[in-house]
Amino acid sequence: MDEEKKIIVRIIKGDPKAFSLLVDKYQNLIFHITKGIVPEQMDAEDVCQEVFVKIYKSIGTFKYQSKLSTWIARITYFTALNYLKKSKRNATEDYPEDFLDLETDQDDPQELLIKKSTSAYINTLIGQLPENYRVVLTLYHLEEFSIEEISETTGMPEGTVKNYLFRARKLLKDIIAPHLKKDYEER
Repeated sequence: MDEEKKIIVRIIKGDPKAFSLLVDKYQNLIFHITKGIVPEQMDAEDVCQEVFVKIYKSIGTFKYQSKLSTWIARITYFTALNYLKKSKRNATEDYPEDFLDLETDQDDPQELLIKKSTSAYINTLIGQLPENYRVVLTLYHLEEFSIEEISETTGMPEGTVKNYLFRARKLLKDIIAPHLKKDYEER
């Protein structure tokens, strides 16, 4: 925390190298949260840039009442949600009601190669979940935030965070189980 305070002071004084250190340290966190809410790569990159601008402009308002990572995650979360709301005004399609029934087997060779990578496949499945589930899973499992930190970041009650985490895991299990069974039977 002392190191972060020094970096924040340097940023406030206008040291561009200090902000570069902050970017290096938190870019993955910002990208994971953003990508969990805004699935399109280019849109997610735009949101990340907007987040860094907001952080730079408001770093002087950070009160040290939470961890810097939680403060940054909160800015990211709400910036991505606002972006999504703006883009949904122009789009009429929301999450499909039957997202559990989405067919994941494609004849496209590129899709088949992606599935070979377990990590990419899981990320694809997570991308099919509703946004709140994606965010909670990302923060908890990829960023290793505690339930309390997720609650602080998203503004959701801790019980809701736990509920979303439970439901998201169950949905992933329901999606993955038939494919694992099919793979096992083929061997």
